[in-house]
Amino acid sequence: MNRQHVSTEHAPRPAGHYSQAIIAGGVLYTAGQTPHHPNTWELVGTTIEEQTEQAMRNLAAVLDSCGSDFSHVVKATVHLQNPARDFTGFNETYQKFVSHPYPARTTVGSHLGDFLVEIDVVALCPEKTQSR
Repeated sequence: MNRQHVSTEHAPRPAGHYSQAIIAGGVLYTAGQTPHHPNTWELVGTTIEEQTEQAMRNLAAVLDSCGSDFSHVVKATVHLQNPARDFTGFNETYQKFVSHPYPARTTVGSHLGDFLVEIDVVALCPEKTQSR
């Protein structure tokens, strides 16, 4: 099976030895996207709503770079710094980006340092992605 590296300047560059995303077998696997600005790596926002919005924008940029979007997402994994406090605000913002049928989703508490949320997704790639 062939793996294709995905990279866009419209989402934060990886902070380590990993890809923003990989396509394998017509499926896109993203790295966790955080609420950092794509160009400056500055943290965007202080509330869970603001930070979720930025993380989702970063995910949208990665999806778009390979011809996909949130309608193709089949699974999301969400890491919240404080699930008890932030789940409702996260969920209200998240639902602005996804629609029925909603992707499967796992939400876990994680130590994230200075940010509140990190999200990675698995998405199907449209036909046009296969020829890239």
